[in-house]
Amino acid sequence: MSPRARNVTLLVVLGFVAFLLWSTLSSQRVECAVAVEFLGQPGSATASGASEEDAAREAQTAACGPITGSMNDRVACSRVKPVSRTCRTL
Repeated sequence: MSPRARNVTLLVVLGFVAFLLWSTLSSQRVECAVAVEFLGQPGSATASGASEEDAAREAQTAACGPITGSMNDRVACSRVKPVSRTCRTL
């Protein structure tokens, strides 16, 4: 492969990676921090999303992950009212 072809290939790959990063991050408009308590275990997490509802749901899902042991517990924890929820626009 010639140096010119290698440079063009590298530029194309870097351009594609930059596009993927931009398209992913541009859709994240709100960030929420959520704290939950499930079966006496506290958990907290932060997530971002296109809307406040999406960000809060994802943060609660992330907060429930480490404090639950089964899929049934994760579903139940995702339905618990958060102890605290703070959202901000990005």
